[in-house]
Amino acid sequence: MTLAHRFLATLAGALLLCPALAQNLPPEVDAALARAKVPREAVALLVLDAEGKLPPRLSHRASAAMNPASVMKLVTTYAALDLLGPAYQWRTPVYLDGAVKGGTLFGNLYIKGQGDPKLVAERLWLLLRRVQGLGIQKIAGDIVLDQSAFAPLDFDPGSFDGEPLRPYNAAPEALLINFKTIVMTFVPDLAANTASVQYEPALAGVQMQASVPLASAPTGTNGIGAACGDYRTALKGDFSDPARIRFAGSYPASCLEKVWALAYADPASYGTRAVAGLWQQMGGQLSGSVRSGAVPPSMLGLPPTFDIASPPLGEVIRDINKYSNNVMAQQVFLTLSLAQQAPATPAASREALQRWWQARIGTRDAPLLDNGSGLSRQERISAQALARLLQTAWASPLMPELMNSLPIAGVDGTLKRSRAQSMGRAHLKTGSLNGVLAVAGYVHAPSGKRYVLVALINHANANAARPALEALLDWTVGDNGAHGPD
Repeated sequence: MTLAHRFLATLAGALLLCPALAQNLPPEVDAALARAKVPREAVALLVLDAEGKLPPRLSHRASAAMNPASVMKLVTTYAALDLLGPAYQWRTPVYLDGAVKGGTLFGNLYIKGQGDPKLVAERLWLLLRRVQGLGIQKIAGDIVLDQSAFAPLDFDPGSFDGEPLRPYNAAPEALLINFKTIVMTFVPDLAANTASVQYEPALAGVQMQASVPLASAPTGTNGIGAACGDYRTALKGDFSDPARIRFAGSYPASCLEKVWALAYADPASYGTRAVAGLWQQMGGQLSGSVRSGAVPPSMLGLPPTFDIASPPLGEVIRDINKYSNNVMAQQVFLTLSLAQQAPATPAASREALQRWWQARIGTRDAPLLDNGSGLSRQERISAQALARLLQTAWASPLMPELMNSLPIAGVDGTLKRSRAQSMGRAHLKTGSLNGVLAVAGYVHAPSGKRYVLVALINHANANAARPALEALLDWTVGDNGAHGPD
């Protein structure tokens, strides 16, 4: 590094640490914040080169600790890439406790969860198909689901925002099946004047209404009717009874086919119902029941009959960051301590991540962690801490995996509908809660420069300030050769 670069790096650090040296906000950003009625004091902004060799182009309240919402997933996912490796896979072992004769397992079948974030319905089907591939059509015992790898959580899915049926409020668990979510597909049939309802997965012991009437079309129309509108409200669904899903309303034919994902009303019984329902749907027989329990200690020292592997971590974090999947992020967060102790706990994972932060990012501005997903009112981090993490990642061999996991502005994920003019020129993690709006990631300017951009807004009007963040992105892209040649 030249003397000039050393000086500039020192100046960059001083600007990060001293808010008094911050520049004025770009006029277009300032105006958008004013229109949203968000004061400057509720905003932290930082734009600097990805390599950390130059002073920040923009630094405003960069040292303020703020709620980042789902931008906190950057911390969890990069730490996981660094600690576990992008090829890391979760393995779910299956044990047979008994002999197989004439197509019958005379004993129990055990499925031991190890934190797989993506044991979705189709992968559960593959697991049970492997069981049948062993010549088992009937189990003369129980199917036992072992959740012991994660410590039990005292968790109320409605505690965060009073929306317990929203899939994003699902709690993590060692054997997380299909995110504890029911996916309902509505398909209108004009000839029958009904819409069929398909459910994935089938849940044992739950009555699921197979069809709903179509909404009446206005006179003189072709039967399709008016605009789709709020079809979920029109359906008047009742999901309060875990043993029954029913609809008192109707479905607008103009909606065509729609998919509605919903968290199950009794999450504690979801796993047992899903396994029992799918086993039955596959033609399997069960003399006992599907229940929670533990693999006998005598079997844990033996190789499992087989196991199934998750997609690699590098692929898993794409789902987490592109679509901001909270429960998957929490599964990864708990996995950070599972390698060191069992059962994994949030406290142990917080300690593991803090140790990693001090070793890799530095001793300053460590984040305040809760569950690692950003779905929290307690988590805090500063813009300058996020920028250091992103600069560290930029210099790392893991940079392609992390960047590939981030939404591309105006192209995909949570940024697909971005109205910024700089379509395709930024990979940014987004975050949004009531009163919180945030983005952080990398911006690629036409000049060839690469920037780290971090923006955090904590204010009651935060969600009205999206145009301000889009203006900030466009300003960053239009660098016009900012800083001159390197």
